[in-house]
Amino acid sequence: MHFNRWTNLLINNFLYMFGLVTISSLQATFKITLENVPIELTALSNMPILEEKLDGHLKTVCFKESVVMSTYLVAVVVGLYDHIKDITDDGIMIQVYTPTGKSEKGKFALNIAMKTLDFFEKYFSMPYPLPKLDMVSVPEFSGGAMENYGLITYRETELLQDELHSAAANVIRLTIVVAHEVAHHWFGNLVTMEWWTHLWLNEGFATWVSYLVTDKLFPEWKIWNQFLREMTSGLRMDGLEQSHPIEVEIHQARSVLEFFDAISYRKGSSVIRMLQDYLGDEIFQKSLGMYMKKYAFANAKTEDLWNVLTEVSGVEVNTIMEIWTKQKGYPVISVELKDRVLKFEQNQFLSSGSCSDSQWIVPIILSLGSYSKQKKFLLQTKNGQLDIAEFFHSSDISSSGHEQHNQKDFGNNGWIKINVHQAGFYRVKYDNNLMVGLKNAIEGNYLSAADEYGILDDTFALCEACEMPFSSLLSLMEVYRKELDYIVLSRLIDVCYSAVNIISDAIPELVSDLKQFCINLLLLSAEKLGWDAASEESQLNSLMREEVLKALASFGHPQTREEATKRFHAFLDNRNTSLLPVNTRKAAYTAIIRNTSADNRNGLDWLLKLYREVGSVQEETRVLCSIASSPDSIIVTEVLNLMLSDEVRRQDIVYILSGISWECRATAWSWFKENWERILKTWAPEMLLTHFVRDIIAPFTSHEMADEVEEFFATHPVPSVAMNLKQSLELVRIKARWIEHIKKEKESFKELKMFSLVLT
Repeated sequence: MHFNRWTNLLINNFLYMFGLVTISSLQATFKITLENVPIELTALSNMPILEEKLDGHLKTVCFKESVVMSTYLVAVVVGLYDHIKDITDDGIMIQVYTPTGKSEKGKFALNIAMKTLDFFEKYFSMPYPLPKLDMVSVPEFSGGAMENYGLITYRETELLQDELHSAAANVIRLTIVVAHEVAHHWFGNLVTMEWWTHLWLNEGFATWVSYLVTDKLFPEWKIWNQFLREMTSGLRMDGLEQSHPIEVEIHQARSVLEFFDAISYRKGSSVIRMLQDYLGDEIFQKSLGMYMKKYAFANAKTEDLWNVLTEVSGVEVNTIMEIWTKQKGYPVISVELKDRVLKFEQNQFLSSGSCSDSQWIVPIILSLGSYSKQKKFLLQTKNGQLDIAEFFHSSDISSSGHEQHNQKDFGNNGWIKINVHQAGFYRVKYDNNLMVGLKNAIEGNYLSAADEYGILDDTFALCEACEMPFSSLLSLMEVYRKELDYIVLSRLIDVCYSAVNIISDAIPELVSDLKQFCINLLLLSAEKLGWDAASEESQLNSLMREEVLKALASFGHPQTREEATKRFHAFLDNRNTSLLPVNTRKAAYTAIIRNTSADNRNGLDWLLKLYREVGSVQEETRVLCSIASSPDSIIVTEVLNLMLSDEVRRQDIVYILSGISWECRATAWSWFKENWERILKTWAPEMLLTHFVRDIIAPFTSHEMADEVEEFFATHPVPSVAMNLKQSLELVRIKARWIEHIKKEKESFKELKMFSLVLT
C-alpha cells in the first residue's frame, strides 16, 4: 500500500496548517519538525534534515531552520519514494523523488535541474540560496507543479520521462516545467512579490526565463518559435472584453486563484520578451542581476523592476510598460503604404468587435524586404507614420530573387513585415497591397517561421472578429500548401480545426469540402514525414508527425484512418511493436475513437483496456485526451461518467474535458447540469473547476446557448469561477457573431475552388 502526504500552501492553505493567513509581504524563518512518521517513509521539507529520532516503528524528523521566506513556500512531503541525486559544482545537492520502482524515469528531470540551476546562478549573478533542491512527484495535484522553496512538487507527468511512452511533446513540456519551477527560486522565492497584485512578477518571469534557458540547452528545438503558442493564448484571452490587466488589485488572497491564467503567465511573459527585444539582451540581463541583488530575501513590486531597468538602460521603461501592465488589452496596428510612407493607426483589438479609446506605447520593429533592413521606433500616439523612401533606392528591397522594385509594383513583388519575428504583443492588419507582398514572400520562403506564423495567427483573429472575410482566411491558408516549419504547421492545423468547426455550425453543407481542403493542405507534410521515424530524427519532426497525422485522422482522411487502425491493432497485440511509435499514438487513438459508436463500441473498450493495463502516466494521459472525441453521444456520456469514478484521478479530468468532440457539446452540457452538485462538491475547492466551465461552455456558438448557460448559473452561482464563466460566455457570443457574418458571405464562396461545385 502506498502512502503519500504533502502540502501545497498556496494562498489560504497555510491557514489550515498553521492558523495564519498567507500574506506574501510577511516573511519569516521556519523550523519544521514532523512527529510519528513511519520509519519506512521518506520525510522532506524545505531544508535538509537536522536529525532523526527513532521510537520503535516511528520517527521524529527535525529539519534545519529555513532561510527567510514567505509562508506560501513552506512545504512538507511524507511518502514511500525511491530517489536519485547529483551534486552541482557549487555543492548543491539535487534529488528527484519518484514512486518506488520509477527512479530511472527521474534522470532526465535531474539533468535539466542541474543545468538550469547553474544557468540561473550565472544569468542572475546570484547564487542559489539553499544547500539542497528536492523535486518530488505527487499522485494528485490540481496544478502542474509548485515551487516550494527547496522542495518542488510535480504531477508525475511533469517530472518523469519514460523512454517508451514519452512523446517529443512530453519531453519538451517536462523541460520547460522543470526550468519554470527552478526559476521561481529567484523570481518568487528569493525576490517575492509584495502582494498578489504583482503575481505576474512570479509567473510571467518564470515562464519567460524557462524558455530562455531551454533555448540555451536545446537550440535545435527552436523553442522561441514554440513560445509563440504561449503568446497566442495570451492574445486570445486579452482580446476579450472580460479580460483583466496583468496587475490586478487583489483585496483578499483567496480571490487570486482565478488570476493564475493566460494573462499572468502568457501575456506577462510575452510583454517581458517584447521589452527584452526592444532594450537588448545585455542591458536586460544586467538589469535583472541588479534587481536580484537589491531585493534578495525581500519583497518587490512591478515599479521596482521598471526603475532598475530604467536606471540601467536610460530608457523610461516605467512610462512605456505601465500601460501594458495596468491596462487590459492590446492594440491592433493597421498599416498602409502611401507615397513611400508607412502610415500606422492603433486601436484596441477586441474579438467582439467592440470599440475602445485605449492606447499603448508600442515598440515596433519592422523589416522592409529583407531582415538586414529593419527599423525600430515607438508608436506613442493613435496615429504615426514612417518615411521609407531610402529603401526604395536600394536594389534589393525584398531579398535575392526579388530585385526589381519601384513604388508602383512594391505591393506585388516586395514585402514589409511589421512586428519582426512576432516579438511584440500586438496584432497587425495590413492593407491589401502589403498583404499581397507578404503572401508572395511566404510562397517564396523569404520569411522566418515566426513571421509566417504571425501573419496566419493575426489573420485568423481578425477574421473571427469580423474585421476580415472568412474567404480571405481561406485564401491565405492556401499559400501555406508547402513544406512548413513545425510551429507554422501546428498553427495551420489549429486554424483548420477552428475553420471546420465554425463552418459546421454556419453552413453545414460546406463541411465536407472544407475538410478536404484542410486535408490537401496537410498531405505534403504527412507524406514527407510518414508513420515511421527516421534514424536520429529531430524533435521537431516528431512533433510534426504527431500533430499532422492526428489532424488527418480527425478530418476523416481514409488512408490515414486505415493505416492508424492497422497499426493500433498491432500495438494491442504486442506493446513492444515498432509499428506504432510513441509520436503516432495520438493519431491512432483518434482514428479508433472517431469510428466508435454505441453500435460499435469496440474502440472505447480497447482504449480503456490500454488505459487500465499500460502502467505509464504518459500513456494514460494520451488515452484520456482521446476517448471523449467520439461523435457518439452515448459513448461520450460514458466517458464523462468515468470522471466521477475512482478510475480517473481527480487531477486527470482536465485531459478528458479538453477532448470532448464538437458533435457532443450539447451532451456534455446536459451531463454537466445533471451532475452539477457532485462536480461542485468534488472539484470546487480547487482550480480544476474552471476546466469544467471553460471546456464545456466555450465551444458553443449561439446566443441562445449563452442565454441558457447564464440562466443556469444565475441560480447556481459560484464566485470562484465567475470571471472564467464570463470569459467563456463572451467566447460563445463572439462565435455566434462570426457565424452571422459567415452566412452573409456565402455567395462569395462560389469564387473559391473548394466550394464552387457544392454551391452551384
